[in-house]
Amino acid sequence: MASNGSSVLKMPEIKFTKLFINGAFIDSISGKKFETRDPRTGDVITEVAEGDKEDVDLAVKAAREAFDHGSWPRMSGFAGIPDGVINVITGYGPTAGAAITSHMDVDAVSFTGSTEVGKLVMGAAAASNLKTVSLELGGKCPLIVFNDADINMSVQIAWQGGFFNKGEMCVAGSRVYVQEGIYDEFLKKLIENVKDWVIGDPFDPQVHQGPQVDKEQFEKVLRYIEAGKREGATLLTGGKAVGEKGYYIEPTIFTDVKEDLSIAKDEIFGPVICVMKFKTIEEAIEKANNTRYGLAAGILTNDLNVANRVSRSVRAGIIWVNCFFITDLNVPCGGHKMSGFGKDSGLQAMEKYLNVKSVFTPIYNSPWL
Repeated sequence: MASNGSSVLKMPEIKFTKLFINGAFIDSISGKKFETRDPRTGDVITEVAEGDKEDVDLAVKAAREAFDHGSWPRMSGFAGIPDGVINVITGYGPTAGAAITSHMDVDAVSFTGSTEVGKLVMGAAAASNLKTVSLELGGKCPLIVFNDADINMSVQIAWQGGFFNKGEMCVAGSRVYVQEGIYDEFLKKLIENVKDWVIGDPFDPQVHQGPQVDKEQFEKVLRYIEAGKREGATLLTGGKAVGEKGYYIEPTIFTDVKEDLSIAKDEIFGPVICVMKFKTIEEAIEKANNTRYGLAAGILTNDLNVANRVSRSVRAGIIWVNCFFITDLNVPCGGHKMSGFGKDSGLQAMEKYLNVKSVFTPIYNSPWL
């Protein structure tokens, strides 16, 4: 782990621990609070107000009142946008201002999170006057590496795709499929990254990987690692907690992984990847699609025909060719299957916020009237 030196950034001051409702920070109606802990040490940082149904009802009532009688819905599109989000709105194109001005739908719900919680949100929306729901949920994204790909680039993309943000990314490339011609060399080079990978305090600029977000997630990831070993996969490297305090886990690589193992099927949301071998394009496509998720996928090849064929065939909402984690505000992003539906960014993202209305007004004496 990285040592704590003078270059380590200071822990920011925690200023707000109450619920923000109707423009003010207030205690929850019940007065309940919950602890939030520093994942670096496990120590309690502070206590935060815990909202419940009554607090949600209060927030919804305030939002409804503001929408029905406040000035915001009657502002021009750009007058009602805070400065901090103007760069997001520009990604929707030149029609965004006009669309926002008159068609915002306060009953729309846009949610990012796990598939399990997404199911609950969708069920609640269906029971609540059929609210519009857009869900960006979990993933188990494949990264497909073909024989002709640049192997050094591929190794770096696979490493960053799996271990960036300690694997807590819904689009993490946690299933790495490598064509048999470069499989052995790919594994050798992949493992070499371990020695230069620094785990430690995320406030230290020299650190590559910090702790998992909390104790529950830390323990969940370790359970998956143990399940992978128990179910017969080969632990190539990693697999253990790091240090005496905090929620740190070594970058973990499994091989000899069968498609029906939990580490191959489930979104672990931690620094765990499975590296598997394939022979043909058809096999790669079949394996990539052998998942209940469909959020994103990566394809690494120098053959444009292969890239086009696989990108058309893999059932995922985002396809990266010879790259990973690339985004653009003008391009719609969203998943298929159990990864949800609806889009973020691009003009398609506007749809979930719109309540389209048709208005017919005669401007001359029509023979039909």
